[in-house]
Amino acid sequence: MAAVQRITTRNARFQQWQSLLTNRNKRQRAGEFLVQGVRPITLAVEHGWPLRAVLYDSGRVLSRWARDLLGSTRAECIAMAPELLAELGEKEQAAPEVVAVVEMPEDDLDRITVDHGFLGVLFDRPTSPGNLGSIIRSADAFGADGLIVTGHAADVYDPKCVRAGTGSLFALPTVRVPSQREVVAWLDGKRAQGHPVAVVGMDEHGEADVFDFDLTRPVLLLVGNETSGLSAAWRELCDHTVSIPMTGSASSLNAANAATAVLYEAARQRIAAGRAMG
Repeated sequence: MAAVQRITTRNARFQQWQSLLTNRNKRQRAGEFLVQGVRPITLAVEHGWPLRAVLYDSGRVLSRWARDLLGSTRAECIAMAPELLAELGEKEQAAPEVVAVVEMPEDDLDRITVDHGFLGVLFDRPTSPGNLGSIIRSADAFGADGLIVTGHAADVYDPKCVRAGTGSLFALPTVRVPSQREVVAWLDGKRAQGHPVAVVGMDEHGEADVFDFDLTRPVLLLVGNETSGLSAAWRELCDHTVSIPMTGSASSLNAANAATAVLYEAARQRIAAGRAMG
């Protein structure tokens, strides 16, 4: 571990990190965001995300996990007053043991691998960071290859999204793009390389029930905005639309729950197909 620095006052560095919690533009300019929790930080390290700094509670005896992290990282290590670390951890009482300052990757669609078994998710203009984080978590859990976030949307690196994802952000390539134009060009390129990706929109009036639709093919699943659903532009780009059969009084599910249901069905079909072939 490099020489330890200490921060005990709300100096300029502390204020810069504090701004990463609420200011998307400052996160983007700095190219970094804050992460807390054993699992998220461990996954960030395991998946090769560069840590720029590790901030730890100067007022407690650290766990073995924290000591190992501090001993193995090349990042700057900073002992911080507990009350300051609690602010960065957005906790009113106890401070988190460690907060990591993590470097953002480039928003490059080629971070997402497309092959004959491709399963991708696109979330158009999400408004809720919590919903976005939940979809990242579900996509990771059910074997998706990546997630694309389009339009003016909740930020992938918002603390609420990072927490809701419980570390899956670091395992699942997640890319932000301004509009459908970039996605269409990317898909055209992949199709030209021999990967016939079907664009499948989720819609309560879909042409087929999701249980009756073949999700074992290469698929990009489209999830619409929580309030207005799929935009007209995305509807035009869909090759197919699917709906989730429901029997209760609810007419629809929220975006995260609906995406989870369809991702689960995709995983079920793919597991069944693999067993049948085996």
